[in-house]
Amino acid sequence: MTDIVIFVGTESGNAQMVGEALNDELSRLDHDVEIIEEFDDGLAVLDGHETVIISCSTHGLGELPDNIIPLFEAMEQEKPDLSHMKYGVIALGDQTYSDTFCKAGKDMDDIFAACGAKRVGDRLEVDACTQPLPDEEAIDWVKEWLTLL
Repeated sequence: MTDIVIFVGTESGNAQMVGEALNDELSRLDHDVEIIEEFDDGLAVLDGHETVIISCSTHGLGELPDNIIPLFEAMEQEKPDLSHMKYGVIALGDQTYSDTFCKAGKDMDDIFAACGAKRVGDRLEVDACTQPLPDEEAIDWVKEWLTLL
């Protein structure tokens, strides 16, 4: 099966809950899965990974969660060649904030694409107003995503 790493950018724990649900589902399907929530080493976290799922919430005025900012900034500054990498994005937000809905997940999507990674499938955008349990929607999404790898 596939080795998959899940990068989690979270403030309140919703993106972490999604990452853990994906870990359980992917492991059940015999994939090797790793969850990463610490990005203080910047680009080093990218080493050895070819298939990535980014689970990222948006907070404040469309900001990235504090824990994933070091990775984003390192990618923005150094523009690593990620042409070998496939990725998917689950962006969490609140449509009440229409101008910044899922902005952090969209920003992560954009930076991975700018570094040459190939997004697989559509980005899942989860609205906290209509989907109080984002992990359920994410599990449905990942089943379809796997078929596109």
